[in-house]
Amino acid sequence: MSQITGGEPDPRADRGDDQSEPRSLKEQFWDPVAGFGVTFATQFKKPVTEQYPRQKEPTAARFHGRHQLNRHPDGLEKCVGCELCAWACPADAIYVEGADNSDEPDADGNSQRFSPGERYGRVYQINYLRCILCGLCIEACPTRALTMTNSYELADDSREKLIYEKSDLLAPLEEGMEQPPHPMRLGDDEQDYYAPETLVRRGED
Repeated sequence: MSQITGGEPDPRADRGDDQSEPRSLKEQFWDPVAGFGVTFATQFKKPVTEQYPRQKEPTAARFHGRHQLNRHPDGLEKCVGCELCAWACPADAIYVEGADNSDEPDADGNSQRFSPGERYGRVYQINYLRCILCGLCIEACPTRALTMTNSYELADDSREKLIYEKSDLLAPLEEGMEQPPHPMRLGDDEQDYYAPETLVRRGED
């Protein structure tokens, strides 16, 4: 009798082919056909064809699409150039350069304030060749400046066009908003912009 590792007898050693049970008719004829059941059931059905882009289906409410840099009700930018979104990005797809705001007018007498904080995002880029739309950047943003829209049409024929600049990401100006730079219109300091009672009063809760 053959032995296997450990000195135990191998129960398969004395079993010959003549001891195997013959296959039933079901196993010989039905089982091979049943394996193609899904194929036979669907091969005569009409295929489902998506009519995109002529017919676009709505996305889920929490779909992660193209990013957007939001504004305050007076038009100032919510981004304060802290770069936390860039640090949180696992694909290294975000590049931010912060700069200081100033209440001193420039040579032409215009304001130099772009956000209610001390700093703002002077350069903001998202490389959609790298971005995996995971949403970690919006979780890291302390001012809710960066959110994700439902827009998913990001394909292009140029690599350069898939690097979105700040001008591509900024939310459009709505009624009552003023194009920055301009002084703060909603309070004397940045606390007036982020205070919960202020947000509730403006309907942003």
